[in-house]
Amino acid sequence: MADPLDSGDDIFGKLQKGVDPKIQEEKDKLRNEREHAQYEKARRRLGELIQDNSTLPTTISSIRVIGAPNTRKSFLERIFNPILSVNHDRPYTLAEAIREVSIGADKLNRLDIFHEPISLYLDRPPKTDPSTTPTDIDIYLTVREKSRILLKTGTSAGNGEGEAYTNLLLRNIFGGAESLSVNASLGTRTRSAYSASFESPILSNPSLRLELGGLASSTQKTWSSHEEVLRGAWTKLRYLTPNGSKHELAYNAIWRQITSLSPSASPTVRHDAGDSLKSSLTHTWTLDLRDNPMLPTRGTYTRSLLELAGWGPLVGDVAFAKTEIETQAATPVPIPGLNGISFTTGLRAGLLYPLSLNRESKPRPSRINDRFSLGGPTDVRGFRLSGLGPRDGSDALGGDIYYAFSTNLLFPIPRVPLDTPFRFQAFITGGRLLALDKKGANQNEKVGNAVRELVGNGWPSVAAGVGLVYAHPVARFELNFSLPLVVRRGEWGRKGVSFGVGISML
Repeated sequence: MADPLDSGDDIFGKLQKGVDPKIQEEKDKLRNEREHAQYEKARRRLGELIQDNSTLPTTISSIRVIGAPNTRKSFLERIFNPILSVNHDRPYTLAEAIREVSIGADKLNRLDIFHEPISLYLDRPPKTDPSTTPTDIDIYLTVREKSRILLKTGTSAGNGEGEAYTNLLLRNIFGGAESLSVNASLGTRTRSAYSASFESPILSNPSLRLELGGLASSTQKTWSSHEEVLRGAWTKLRYLTPNGSKHELAYNAIWRQITSLSPSASPTVRHDAGDSLKSSLTHTWTLDLRDNPMLPTRGTYTRSLLELAGWGPLVGDVAFAKTEIETQAATPVPIPGLNGISFTTGLRAGLLYPLSLNRESKPRPSRINDRFSLGGPTDVRGFRLSGLGPRDGSDALGGDIYYAFSTNLLFPIPRVPLDTPFRFQAFITGGRLLALDKKGANQNEKVGNAVRELVGNGWPSVAAGVGLVYAHPVARFELNFSLPLVVRRGEWGRKGVSFGVGISML
């Protein structure tokens, strides 16, 4: 049957050359609507057929992935062979077969080497094949591989720094979803940063990955009158649990150097200048249940970090246990007639506990390289970078124990659609950062004194403000006006406009 939308084309073409763009646009629109309606009708019909026959005995005779010429067959077989009926002691039901294959298709999606969506087709084997049974089905998964090479260059600005960067990503290098990422950047504060990492799923499991990497960077820390040079390597094992928890176990070996001291550098900074080697094990646990990591309106986020350096079989010349925890919660604010308003609150806290390098020596005081820093557009807004905590003259020294908090009220911008990632915000934020008391008989006593000082001796430093938020899929951008309300002696507040960019903002 002829397409009714095309029935007059020949006649119209005889009357004049070409087609009126408006007429063609309308025809294309009608054709797309018709095709969409046909697709939806076929999808509903398929759903009805599956539902009506969901309990029928079914055996999966084969699973074939079409459109993956650069992916190893053995890699794909490790995902789908366990699903084949020959490896089970009873037939599936049709619903069970589709569920199992969908789980395998989801694994393909999470490998990040195929475009979405992945199409799934069911077919009966030829009846002339004597090896088949009436319950057999063949399953076909149609995929489209992503580009194996991705190169990105650009510039960015935020947190008082501008930079130019180049990122190169090589996907599916050996046909097993391996990736090689190479990054290079030059900036006003991070003068140079180079890193490379190779990542591969283990046993074709996208939830279990191994990463090897290395870095070299040079960063000016003007708030502490020095430049920090890093050279090192790491090994990471990542695991994603069925409930969404992410675990990362890593070993890091980093050579650090505090160099290029300014003439006005304080005695404390000069004392820590020179080389040090950190060898450490870290474990990071993350559970993100927010509806949007950059602009959440509901849900919770929890992250914990534990690092052990220079203890037991680990080498290096620094030794400590370092723990940090962060939590965030978001909830919509129901106001009649007003939609899109949400309230978020966040809390971070951390402790650095110095250890001895061997059992005979006393714990060494922490170094400026390893201490926490607090203050700036991504945590305690309304204060300068590293504006909170101990100082020696004009130099920020960091601290061994801290907490920081933030409460944010986000509401939509008038005449801007709710589905756009722009919001106004009003916030109150604050925190405290302390060094462990050098006095005291032992480390436990020093930590106890610091905790009592942290929570029981006066107000924390606090600031309030308003601003504009843009939640890009890669990072969150904020333009804020902040007003320090409580500034403890020696700390550096910052009244006025600030611009911040971050992946995880308090």
